[in-house]
Amino acid sequence: MKSSCLLFLMALLAASSFETKAQTCKPSGGIRGKTPPAGQCNRENDSICCVKGKFYTTYTCSPPVTSGTKATLTLNSFQKGGDGGGPSACDKHYHSDDTPVVALSTGWYKGGDRCHKYITINGNGRSVKAMVVDECDSTMGCDAEHDYQPPCPNNIVDASKAVWKALEVPLNNWGDLDITWSE
Repeated sequence: MKSSCLLFLMALLAASSFETKAQTCKPSGGIRGKTPPAGQCNRENDSICCVKGKFYTTYTCSPPVTSGTKATLTLNSFQKGGDGGGPSACDKHYHSDDTPVVALSTGWYKGGDRCHKYITINGNGRSVKAMVVDECDSTMGCDAEHDYQPPCPNNIVDASKAVWKALEVPLNNWGDLDITWSE
């Protein structure tokens, strides 16, 4: 009887531990979209512009980082005039599309703690190292500061063209790719 009670308690503890981990990143809120003023919202790299009245979920967290964190790789230009908007958050500079750099969703960006650190991105049967230079803001959007683009989902690695080239993803498939990444 004691061993079956102990076994039940251990199973209950394991299940609640798994449930806690699975629930560590819930939406923090949301915002309503606004129509971008004429000439605003750079659509380079198929960037999405906010839609008036549409609800966009926001996050202050991202899934836990592991040795193979699952993410979605997206395409971004960190150059002046690119769809990334202003200078990168880490160093207030623009970066060439030919340099392997990334922006991480807010939770992974960790308030800048990962700035100028390299991550390894695995996708398309290849891997590449890229430097973190920016945040893909998961808490705000649909305003001038964010180029009238929606908040970033909480699982994004937003990468320069150099990253996509290094992963040898065919040009017509650039934009969204399931990847894993690690520090």
